[in-house]
Formats: sequence, C-alpha cells, structure tokens
Amino acid sequence: MRVLHLYCLNTGARFCRLLLAEGKLDVLLKLEHFWEAPESFLVLNPAGTVPVMVEDDGTVLVGTWPIIEYLHDTQPELALLPGDPAQKAEARRLADWFAVKFEREVIAPLINEKLLRRLTGDGVPSSAVIRAALGNLSAHLEYINHLAEHRKWLAGSKLSIADLYAAAALSVVDYLGDVHWQDWPEAKTWYSRIKSRPSFRALLTDNVTGLMPPAHYTDLDF
Repeated sequence: MRVLHLYCLNTGARFCRLLLAEGKLDVLLKLEHFWEAPESFLVLNPAGTVPVMVEDDGTVLVGTWPIIEYLHDTQPELALLPGDPAQKAEARRLADWFAVKFEREVIAPLINEKLLRRLTGDGVPSSAVIRAALGNLSAHLEYINHLAEHRKWLAGSKLSIADLYAAAALSVVDYLGDVHWQDWPEAKTWYSRIKSRPSFRALLTDNVTGLMPPAHYTDLDF
C-alpha cells in the first residue's frame, strides 16, 4: 500500500492527505519525528523533511510539490486544477502563497516557538516572535477574507489546490488556537465548507501529545 511519511502539523503533509482523500486513494500514514532525523527516514529523504510518499512499486516522492505533480500526472480524475490556463495559474499562485509566504511568516515561527522548542529542549518560546507571527496571520486572514467575499472558491468558481492548501495551512494554526474566526466572517464561511468535506475528517482526529486543540477545532458548526 502507498505510504505517506508525515508529521501531523506539517502543512504540506496535511495538504497531501486532503488531496489523497479527495481522490479516495488508499494510504498508510507513518508519523515521523523529523527533528530527530531517524536513520530509516533519512534513507528515504536525506534532507530529513516531510512529507515523503512511497508508492506500491517503491517509487519515492520527496516533498509536497513533487507529490502533487506525481498525483496530477497519475491520477487525472482528481481534477483539482480546473479551468483555463489563467485559472490554473491563479490556483497555483495561491497554493504557492500558502506553501511559501504563509509558511514562512506564520506557521514556521508558531510551530517552532510553541511546539518544537518544547520537544527539543531548545530554550523558551519567544513572545516577540509569536506576536510577529500573529500579526502576519491577521494580514493573511484579511486577504483570505477578501478572496472568499468576491469568489465562490479562493481561485475562482471551482474548488482547487488553492483551497486545499490554504485550508491545510489554516488548520495547523487553528489547532494551535490562534485563529479568531469571529473577526473574519467570509473566511470562516469558506473554511467551514472545506472543513465539512469528507476528506477533512481525518485531519480533525489528529492529536499532538501535550498539545490539545481548542474545542471548536473538531466542530463543523464552529
């Protein structure tokens, strides 16, 4: 069976899980504590990062974008780049926004300060870094709110990889309890639609030892 090596609060891995679930593709999930760099995992990916997907035939796909492109080429029924070339480009632009800009400005600092420092014993969390990340989060949510207000889905009239990547990213921050949804009504309505999809159910069951999500995390009517 296909195996996806992941850490449950890694955005790229969460996106890949959503994509596989949307296509009803079976996958075995294998949790990796990537910061410990176990030898068995480094054999698959010397960089020591997740996600990594291993196909039935032994093909190893390393990284979110190679996995996306592989699934796009081998599972055309997924059809998560709908529309004309311009619409596909917009979906790719927004997916890249969340994979790069949102990850760098919001998720990476929050995960590092709130989780990894505790797990690795690497000092105490920096309140200044956390405040800066939360300030960045507000700016991103304002943009999402704007897109959701003027479009049916983030990239246009149809669900695309932009929606799934954005939802995967926001679900990480939501697990940390840092999204004040009442301030962003259009973004909340859009996220609720994604959160209610069958593909999202498994993400809502994730549990990080010593770090419980807020009560609304699993609530579809939050």
